[in-house]
Amino acid sequence: MSRVLDTNNDFAVRTREPVHSGKVRSVYWLTPKDSARLIKERGYDVVADAPLALMMVSDRISAFECLWRGEQGLDGVPGKGAALNSISKHWFDQFQAAGLARSHVLEAPHPLVWIVQRAEPIKIEAIARQYITGSMWRAYHDGERHFCGIELPDGLARHQRLTKLLITPSTKDVMRGLVGIPEVDDVNIARSDIERHWRAFGFHKVEHIAIYERLLAEGFELISGALADANQLFVDTKFEFGYARNRAGEQELIYMDEVGTPDSSRIWEAAAYEHGRVIDNSKEAFRQALLGLCPDPELLLDKRRLLERQQFAKQTTLPESLMMSVSTTYRNIAEQITGAELAISDNPRAEINQLLADELGLLD
Repeated sequence: MSRVLDTNNDFAVRTREPVHSGKVRSVYWLTPKDSARLIKERGYDVVADAPLALMMVSDRISAFECLWRGEQGLDGVPGKGAALNSISKHWFDQFQAAGLARSHVLEAPHPLVWIVQRAEPIKIEAIARQYITGSMWRAYHDGERHFCGIELPDGLARHQRLTKLLITPSTKDVMRGLVGIPEVDDVNIARSDIERHWRAFGFHKVEHIAIYERLLAEGFELISGALADANQLFVDTKFEFGYARNRAGEQELIYMDEVGTPDSSRIWEAAAYEHGRVIDNSKEAFRQALLGLCPDPELLLDKRRLLERQQFAKQTTLPESLMMSVSTTYRNIAEQITGAELAISDNPRAEINQLLADELGLLD
């Protein structure tokens, strides 16, 4: 029995396709028969033949493109997955209630499990930034002033609030054969690049670029306003979008993946910021701790040293206190955002297997 779910791609879910497993989430594509059955049985508000997936979040923690583990067999952070799911679901529900757009999440039958509608992703990872910090600050400090077609003025200070929200998109995959875009993953792009290659990036119409930007900006402002009421600053976040059919069978642009979480965002305490200090309630605090523990911090920052960095991560066991500190941060911010106590299982694997077998009927 383990209090963390570190492996989430080995459940015997009935599927005809390979499990898609990322750093944190695994996706099981359901059969057409099971998709249609669940839509009917559980009353999902989508077209009757919509393809569905079971998306399972783990408690693994990644940083600097590596997975990290701790002492006492902590191959993840207790409660981290449940925090990510609860926060994202909360914001997705708020977006839909505000009339922005729906998301791919149809139901959360367990703190670590979503039933989602399969969507056709836009091949862009969009970062919305309200403050200059992180990688943008490092590049700015080194003399760079142009970011994704946007020019920043001289004289900005680290952690300074920007005069307007900046959208700095990058590619999600290696894009080949596109003029002006290097054939590497995670390369910054400008709006002009998106307009020139909108079909390659997955947009159905060029006019949808403006919808994507509106949903991004309005989603950011909604979260920012809600966090301000909780005395938190919404610093930056990642957004992802895709296309899916609604109940009428029409394709529409929706939110997907996750949003506004400590994994995908920076969240600072407002009171501390007013006094010139940054207290981070997101994964950035973990990243900074790793930089402090690493004998050569440049190893974690230099993209050219990925293989060396991955080897270092495999050989490193982090203090249990650090892993539990992350757990406390994630749990506290999740409960502040949702207003509900976070449900954390002592044996998530057993609970999920029971759910899949007894309630969802998805085990082979």
